[in-house]
Amino acid sequence: MTIIIPGTGATDMEIGLGHFLAVSAMLLVLGIFGIFLNRKNVIIILMGVELILLAVNLNLVAFSQALGDLSGQVFALFILTVAAAEAAIGLAIVVIHFRNRGSIEIDDVKLMKG
Repeated sequence: MTIIIPGTGATDMEIGLGHFLAVSAMLLVLGIFGIFLNRKNVIIILMGVELILLAVNLNLVAFSQALGDLSGQVFALFILTVAAAEAAIGLAIVVIHFRNRGSIEIDDVKLMKG
């Protein structure tokens, strides 16, 4: 994928596939750190999962554009719908748990039976 950004000088900067992969790798690392370094808060863990899914989407769209194929973009739309459903259901469970226990810490979730 080539996006030309006109510069102020004689040279232009080109944003290629490597730039998108670098941003995607950064998002993936942030998501993994969010999950593994913070084991107390459910909201941060859900945000980490969303960052990982965003990194996957960015990879799919970047490779789809670079290869001239639309299948990666179609898969990205499916992942977006799964991510939206995961966020809605996850936040609903967190709200119900907070109403019952008064806390959203992971240690309190172990007390749930069912």
